[in-house]
Amino acid sequence: MTREGAPGAGENAAAEEEPGYGIGAVSRRLGVPASTLRTWNLRYGIGPSRRSPGGHRRYDNADLRRLEEMNRLIRTGMPPADAARQALRLRPVPGEETAPPESAVPFESPAPFVSPAPFEPPQSFQPSVPPGAQGPSAAVSPSAAPSPPAPPFSAVRPAPEFGLLSAVMLVRAVTALDATTVNAGLDAALAAHGVVWTWERLVLPVFAAVSRRQQDTGTGIDIEHLFSDRLQAALTRFAARAPSPVHPRPVLLAGAEEEQHALPIHALAAALGTLGVDTRVLGARTPYTALAGAMRRLGPAAVFVWSQIRQTGDPAPLAALPRLRPACRVVVGGPGWGDGLPSEVVRVTTFRDAISAVMTTLR
Repeated sequence: MTREGAPGAGENAAAEEEPGYGIGAVSRRLGVPASTLRTWNLRYGIGPSRRSPGGHRRYDNADLRRLEEMNRLIRTGMPPADAARQALRLRPVPGEETAPPESAVPFESPAPFVSPAPFEPPQSFQPSVPPGAQGPSAAVSPSAAPSPPAPPFSAVRPAPEFGLLSAVMLVRAVTALDATTVNAGLDAALAAHGVVWTWERLVLPVFAAVSRRQQDTGTGIDIEHLFSDRLQAALTRFAARAPSPVHPRPVLLAGAEEEQHALPIHALAAALGTLGVDTRVLGARTPYTALAGAMRRLGPAAVFVWSQIRQTGDPAPLAALPRLRPACRVVVGGPGWGDGLPSEVVRVTTFRDAISAVMTTLR
């Protein structure tokens, strides 16, 4: 029995009262350890599709039926990857309550692997998919030819059969400090699917696994640092191959003053570069006076400011940024921002929303 007042007791009780099934209930029902269910979610994309009002991941009836089918097939001797593919093909039962897939993956922090809906940016920036690029589970909305061309943001799940490292494989390489394999895996994913797919389907799951290791064992800082270093290097290599900019005004990206986390702004810059956007990354810990000076010199179309922690998410300096003509949109992202943002500042919480906020400015 949980001791009254123990940390997390109220939170766990609230989670049990929310609609859907928690991982503990699903584990007991299937006779499958919770750790195995998490692995199936991470590796095969078969997991909870519902997020409760309290922010907890919950399995709905359709999720449970897919897991029951996967578990049955595995017990007959079928490999887990094949069992997951067959289970994911199950159609909803008439009248069965299901939760729609989440529209986006959190941009600001590592999160469990989920299967987001396809990116639907403004029509003039609709991503294209080369012939043969979409796999059997790809979901791509047809549209007119984009201008400028964009990389394929395919919705296929990362698995070994697609010729790329899965998230689990990449975690193993990172844990072994195998920089060569990490480099090759990130380069292959970026080349095949672009920045958004790589961020959502590989980067976030790897960081989530590293974070769990740190919480469970108190170790893993070396792993986190190596992966961060290799990811930034891969993004730099990928950005160097971007097409020539087609928009006359650049976009500035910077970490908030004293903010040391800069990976998200490098990822966003690389994604924007493939869309023909000229970006200038000022990096971590950018003083607001320096950001203001750069704005006056360059006259950017948009400025993106990242804050990872509350201590760096002070909204007051944003109001003092210069007002430019033509206008410059200020966009902020990251969990460090709280309430009190100036009314003209746009706050985004997903990678895809950040891209859309900038591209809308350039229309």
